[in-house]
Amino acid sequence: MCSGSLMLNSCNKFLDKMPDDALTMEMVFNDRQRTEEWLAGVYNKVPDPLMDYTRQWGSIFFTDDAQIAIAMGQFNEYWKWIVANNQGGVNPTMLPPIDIWGNAYKDVGSAMLFIENAKPLQDQGQTADMVRQMKLEARFLIVFYYHKMLEMYGAFPLITTLFDSDTPLERMAIPRTPVDETVAWLDKEYSELSALLPANYSNPDQMFGRPNKGICMALRARLALYAASPLFNGNTDFADLVNPDGKAIFPQNYDANKWKRAAQLTRDFLDFAEQGNYDLYKEFYLNGKIDPFLSFQNLFLKPANVNKEIIFGRATNARNWYNSIGNPRGFVGGSGYFGSTQNLVDAFFMKNGLSPITGYDASGNPVINPTSGYTESGFSTVATIYSNTKYNLGNVDKTEGLVSDVGTYNMYVNREPRFYVTVWHDNQWIPRAARKTAFKSGGLDGGPTHDSPQSGYLNRKGINPEADPKNGNVPYQPAIILRLGEFYLNYAEALNESDPGNPAILKYVNLIRERAGIPTYGAGTDQINVATDQDAMRQIIRKERRVEFALEGDIRYNDIRRWKIGEELFKTPIYGMNRSASNNSFYTRTPYMTRTFGKRNYLWPIYQTYMDNNSNLVQNKYW
Repeated sequence: MCSGSLMLNSCNKFLDKMPDDALTMEMVFNDRQRTEEWLAGVYNKVPDPLMDYTRQWGSIFFTDDAQIAIAMGQFNEYWKWIVANNQGGVNPTMLPPIDIWGNAYKDVGSAMLFIENAKPLQDQGQTADMVRQMKLEARFLIVFYYHKMLEMYGAFPLITTLFDSDTPLERMAIPRTPVDETVAWLDKEYSELSALLPANYSNPDQMFGRPNKGICMALRARLALYAASPLFNGNTDFADLVNPDGKAIFPQNYDANKWKRAAQLTRDFLDFAEQGNYDLYKEFYLNGKIDPFLSFQNLFLKPANVNKEIIFGRATNARNWYNSIGNPRGFVGGSGYFGSTQNLVDAFFMKNGLSPITGYDASGNPVINPTSGYTESGFSTVATIYSNTKYNLGNVDKTEGLVSDVGTYNMYVNREPRFYVTVWHDNQWIPRAARKTAFKSGGLDGGPTHDSPQSGYLNRKGINPEADPKNGNVPYQPAIILRLGEFYLNYAEALNESDPGNPAILKYVNLIRERAGIPTYGAGTDQINVATDQDAMRQIIRKERRVEFALEGDIRYNDIRRWKIGEELFKTPIYGMNRSASNNSFYTRTPYMTRTFGKRNYLWPIYQTYMDNNSNLVQNKYW
């Protein structure tokens, strides 16, 4: 029966056509194609990192990495939601354009019904082994969707069984399950699934995006890391957030063992990865050295059959749209409004591996690191050419290694390779357009239109240099949900919190920096004693995460919230270049907006209608 579980439309489109629930279910699960379509429908809400984290959820634009025009809020509900959030205008009466809470329960209900009703259909070639596999996939999706709920809302009513159709409504009014209980349930499910699912499939291309042992181990480790983090580990801001029966929803006592557990589970996953299952994506120059430019660029473009860094991805994705909004407006097919920020530009290291600035003064001006070689005055008089790379996208002659031509603003000269792959800046070569970017006011790619980089920069990460968005000719690229690089830095973080000074901390940070083509940390590092200074090491790890995962999925958004740094972070406005200037005064640090971020923004508000329909629900604090 379909009328019980989760009080939502779990039976999807089939019920719209057939009023007889029992007959409909029988029709669905006695037909192989409809059975497969049902499961495909449950998969539908696995987020597309190119679309959902960018526009639908707003995760990327809720960070200090990215900025769209405030005027974009007039065009659709997605941009309206993002602009409202950043201006402090969201409240519980506003249903998010992508209803993560509501969708999770719908899809969980559908997955439970699938597990209950799917069966072998021997005459149609649907074997018992196939059904077992599909039921494991449905079980995984239940855990995954609930995991995302935890990340966005914190505690929620954890419903793990179907209700009968005659269950009284008052029994369905379930309170929020405390965070530690939810984490324990998710952990148990991931653990069991990792033992039941295969490490690899015999048809990996066809099964790309389906759960396997590695995905479950990785998500289990990520869950443990988040559970150990300040947002969920002894967060006294939520001390008085209790259910109607007085039961606390968020744990109030800090538990150092949670960091130890996160380190161990991440170590377990890395042991599995290092058995030949996953590896950092690398390309090499002719002399055998790592090519940092092509390694980082093609990490986001190469499919899983040649890219062993991908742990979990989405096969179908919005790559045409993504390449359009990331390419400059004046480039045919580009709409050029996926803006990056000066705040992000400041975060990237120099070619020598040092940070260009050490912070900001009371007026918001950068404090320049004098040992880094960084300057914000003048323009380059010589071309900057990097060795050990086949990268040739810097000029019309395809000069190998050229990234900054003569006349480039010095702020962008001698920066690390990841900077050039992640960000479009003004006066940077556009290979397919055979010209340079023109982000100044009145320029081909500039304002005053909303389809232009509001802070003077665009996102370039994951933008394919061969893409032709006007004609829809964008080569296939995966949308990456989990990749190995994250777990190198997750492990370093968990170790630093549980076992500071452990040499493996530097090992895994340095593996990321080595691929990035910048000097690694070691005993001779002159800025800190990385072996003994836990807080300094914490900042190193956080800086590395910022640039490695910039503009990528929901990682930065989750980091800001789980570390509880948002209130302090957004005291600094979103800065950019002076987009209203048509001359070289464009190259002036200019505040674009000051984001609204308070204690309430660490968790999403529960939609008021859901509150009204469940007398046992309590709202997240400060909403």
